[in-house]
Amino acid sequence: MMSPVFHWRRQRGGILFLFFTLPLFLACQRNLKAPQQNHPNVILILADDMGYGDLGCYGQKTLTTPRIDELASHGMRFTRHYAGATVCAPSRAALLTGKHPGHISVRGNAPPGQLLLDSEVTLAEIFKRNGYATAAIGKWGVGHPPSLDDPKKNGFDHFFGYVNMWHAHNFYPEFLYRNGEKVPLPGNITNRNLPYDKDMPEGTGVAQTKTSHTFYELQNEALTFIEKNKNNPFFLYYALNMPHANNEAGYFLNDGMEVPDYGAFEGQKWPNPEKGFARMMEMVDQTVGNILSKLNEAGVAQNTIVVFASDNGPHEEGNHQAEFFNSNAGLRGTKRDLYEGGIRVPMIVHWPGKVPAGNVSEHVSAFWDWLPTLCELASIPSPSGLTDGVSFAPTLLGKPRLQKPHDFLYWEFYELGGRQALLQENWKYIKLNVKSADPNQVVRELYDLSKDPGETDNLIGEYPRVVQKLDSLMKTAHVPHPLVSLFAPQGKTETKF
Repeated sequence: MMSPVFHWRRQRGGILFLFFTLPLFLACQRNLKAPQQNHPNVILILADDMGYGDLGCYGQKTLTTPRIDELASHGMRFTRHYAGATVCAPSRAALLTGKHPGHISVRGNAPPGQLLLDSEVTLAEIFKRNGYATAAIGKWGVGHPPSLDDPKKNGFDHFFGYVNMWHAHNFYPEFLYRNGEKVPLPGNITNRNLPYDKDMPEGTGVAQTKTSHTFYELQNEALTFIEKNKNNPFFLYYALNMPHANNEAGYFLNDGMEVPDYGAFEGQKWPNPEKGFARMMEMVDQTVGNILSKLNEAGVAQNTIVVFASDNGPHEEGNHQAEFFNSNAGLRGTKRDLYEGGIRVPMIVHWPGKVPAGNVSEHVSAFWDWLPTLCELASIPSPSGLTDGVSFAPTLLGKPRLQKPHDFLYWEFYELGGRQALLQENWKYIKLNVKSADPNQVVRELYDLSKDPGETDNLIGEYPRVVQKLDSLMKTAHVPHPLVSLFAPQGKTETKF
């Protein structure tokens, strides 16, 4: 029989062991969880074809966007943020890869063959390597034609939505895709009798029977993802297809702004496409509000960076007119232009306790800056030498004196005769019709945005040294693409695609 003394000593030894080791065990547990707690969640909400002037916090007078305005009032609003391109595919490619349009593999919406390369590292791949759950929900549309598993191949664990960009025109499609598998949307029937181009990708068209508007399908998927991953770091790329139009409905039915109803705008004496646009803006605002509410409900709002931006300037499709609501806020141009109205976009960053609330920044930044910026904010190493971006984390964290500026920003566009633009400080240099084999047909423009933000006074003949410098930078910024050419072969005019 064990003696009482020995029994006590054994118990005491166990108690002392627990006394000294339990704190160490708990500390280890805290350390195991620390990386997840220290790395903030990131939600990047991207609107489709929303103009610089479509939000109340950017001067919109007719439409109201209270939840996005609230996001701005509790975060930082940028007045000189630029999209990756003036159309969706290259703009999204620039955002994901951190490269400007002269370097990325996706230079336009067409022709086929332009896709993200295996050698290109995306934001999602970086987050995934560092323990984040990653999801892309909504419109993918990066290149043409992307494979059904293209989001997964580029770092997203989970995808739900439209893979190709033309499918995303249809707000009442018969199906969406979840991780490469077709998900039927019962009740939606596409009209097969309209004279569509036989070469258009699947899913394109106009629904004759409309039951499930994809806005609600996509929103539910995003909210579910947040709830499912609230205890782990996550990166959510929530790419809306609004307020983009259904172009095909615009062509054949004269109204491409597909919404479930006009809501409060039903009684307005506006053309139906404008009622639809207004309703879309209201829905975009509502989904931002619902995302913020879900973050609060899940208890992760304080540790989540929320970014809101648009992929390019305002569209004029589906019979919507950008000037109806002053969508470009008086800036020159719209989608497909390299003037400010085509590429300057609204951008808001919200991170409670880290990003100063109510601040407005004039820092010049672009989509290719997001890769190094989010890596720095999340304390994740950014791959060196792979990006054209400059982190603007110092600006976001209230340390503007530490902010490194860009040497220049560069864009190119392969349609409409070929276009290039370069911005250095306040000098904006634009070249039009660059595909022409005749040098005399190339148009050159120079603007001083500090005095002429509307780009109305062409100074091309007044500052030859500035033009020479910017033209030289433009030549170095463009790297030829193996599939598409920005310039006509010598002695031959390149055909428009």
